[in-house]
Amino acid sequence: MYSLIIKIVRFFFSIVYNITYYNRENIPKGGGFIAAANHQSNLDPPLVGIALDGKYSFIAKAELFKNKAFAWLIKKLGAFPVERGKGASEPIEHAISDVKNGRILVIFPEGTRSKDGKIGRAKSGVTLIASKANAPVLPVCIRYGEKRRFRRRKIDIAFGKVISPEQIVIDGTDRKALKQASELIMGRISNMMDNMP
Repeated sequence: MYSLIIKIVRFFFSIVYNITYYNRENIPKGGGFIAAANHQSNLDPPLVGIALDGKYSFIAKAELFKNKAFAWLIKKLGAFPVERGKGASEPIEHAISDVKNGRILVIFPEGTRSKDGKIGRAKSGVTLIASKANAPVLPVCIRYGEKRRFRRRKIDIAFGKVISPEQIVIDGTDRKALKQASELIMGRISNMMDNMP
């Protein structure tokens, strides 16, 4: 079922959007890593996911699970809910477990969508997950072109050099180290945005 849904989504996106991927050779072989991307649209999770080989997971806001049909679909694709502002540890532990079990965690460190397309600051979640799972982080940059009435919308997605687990080994109580590691991830994504063709 999972493979079938992915094939359908890939086919749909290939028709509706003009997607160009850059530096796909940077994507690690197999699972057990984190794909961290900037966030501008609800399209971001599937756009990143369909470029990766293997099963992936992603943290989704609880509101998306209110519609039963849609909830069924995104659960099949590996989504699990988080309620904003509650600081619950369950989503973090779920994400760590998934990565340790060989899944690819697609995550958006900013925690919310950017309304102006600019890359914001990362929250600590991605750094905590990467550190506790001892997992590499693949920086991903998504750039949307202008919407056009009669042409497919252009979308560019770039994959950066992997950030090794050794670069994100931190003590979860060290706020300065958390901030520095999070800034490293977002800095890589921002650099790709500035230098994308």
